Amino acid sequence: MYIGQVSGTVVATIKHEAFHGRKLLIVDQLNPDGEPTGAYDICVDVVQAGVGDRVLVMDEGNGARQILQRAVAPVRAVIVGIIDDVAL
Repeated sequence: MYIGQVSGTVVATIKHEAFHGRKLLIVDQLNPDGEPTGAYDICVDVVQAGVGDRVLVMDEGNGARQILQRAVAPVRAVIVGIIDDVAL
């Protein structure tokens, strides 16, 4: 899992059936200080996140498929929460 910030959306007219009815968002990974690391993922959104939101990302294929309740799907990363605050 990691903390990230949504920086954009992905629009696809043709996509795998596992993604129908779900948003795909570009999420920049953040370091513990909240700065972008330069890495990003395209994530399936299950919590209604939007551009600019800080989010919690499940970045593990099997766990992501379990969240989507699918045994087989081409998915690795799922947004599982919107973060209000981080305290270190």
